Amino acid sequence: MANAREIKKRMKAVGNIRRITKTMQMIATSKYAKAQHAATASKPFTEGVFDLVTQLAAKAGNIQHPLINGPSSGSKGKTVLLVLTSDRGLCGPYNGSILRTSVRMLREQTDAYQSEMVGKKGAGFYKFNNFEVTHHHREFGDKADFEDVERLAQRYMDEFTRGEIAGVKVVYMRYISTARQKPEVLQLLPLKPPPAAEDEQGSEGGASVVYDFSPEPEQLLNDLLPVTVKTTLFQCFNDALVSEHVARMIAMKSATDNAGKMGKNLQRRFNRARQSQITTELTEIISGAAALE
Repeated sequence: MANAREIKKRMKAVGNIRRITKTMQMIATSKYAKAQHAATASKPFTEGVFDLVTQLAAKAGNIQHPLINGPSSGSKGKTVLLVLTSDRGLCGPYNGSILRTSVRMLREQTDAYQSEMVGKKGAGFYKFNNFEVTHHHREFGDKADFEDVERLAQRYMDEFTRGEIAGVKVVYMRYISTARQKPEVLQLLPLKPPPAAEDEQGSEGGASVVYDFSPEPEQLLNDLLPVTVKTTLFQCFNDALVSEHVARMIAMKSATDNAGKMGKNLQRRFNRARQSQITTELTEIISGAAALE
C-alpha cells in the first residue's frame, strides 16, 4: 500500500483537476446558452426561406437556374467537402464523429472531393493522416460572423456557376436537442432543401401556408436562391457551434464527476494508510517498552 504522503499528493492533484474541469464546465454552459439562442433564433428564418423557395420552384414549373442546375457548360472541377471542426479540444466525441464521417466519404470516392477545413483539430487530423486540405479557413475562430460566412458562400456560388467546382457539401454536427446531436452531410450546392427534422415529420398534416408571389417566381428566385445558400451555410456554423459547447459541457461534467469519485477513493486509501501507519507506530512503541522491562 502506498504511503500516506504519496496519496496526499495525488489527492491534491485530483482536487486541482476537479476545480479546473468544474470551471470549464461552467464556461461551456454559459457559452452554450448564448449559442443555442443564436442557433434557434436563426432556424425559423432559414426554414422559412427554404419553404418559400420550394413553393416558388413548384409554381414556376421546370425552372432552370445556375445554383440549382449548375452552369450550362457543365462542371470541370471536384465537389468541395467543407468540414466544420473546433479549434479547441476537450469536447468528447465531437470532432471524432465529424472527422470519421468526412474520412469515410473521402475513402469511398477519393477523386470526387477536394477538402476544405474549418478548425485546428480537423486540420491537424488530416495532416497526421496524409489527407490533402486545399484550404484551411482560420477567419471564423470560436464564433462565425455572418459577414465571413456570406463571403465564403458567395465564393462557392461564383465558383459553382463558373463550373470550377461540381458542388459543395458541408460535414458538420447537427444540433437536434441538448441530449442529441449527430454528424450530418448537407448538400449546399447544387441547392436542394434539407430533409425535414425527425421531430417535425409528424406535423405534416397541419395547415400549410399559401403565398401570393409578386413579381413572378422566376424573378424572385434570382434574389432568394443566393440568400438561401448563405443562410443555410450560416445555420450549419451555428449548429456546429452549439453542438461543440454541448459536447464540451457534457465532457467536463463527466470529468468533474470522475475526479470527485477518484478523490473519495483516494481519501479512503489515505485513511487506511494513515491508520496502518499509526498502528505500526503504536506496535513499535509497545514493543520497545516491553523490551525495557
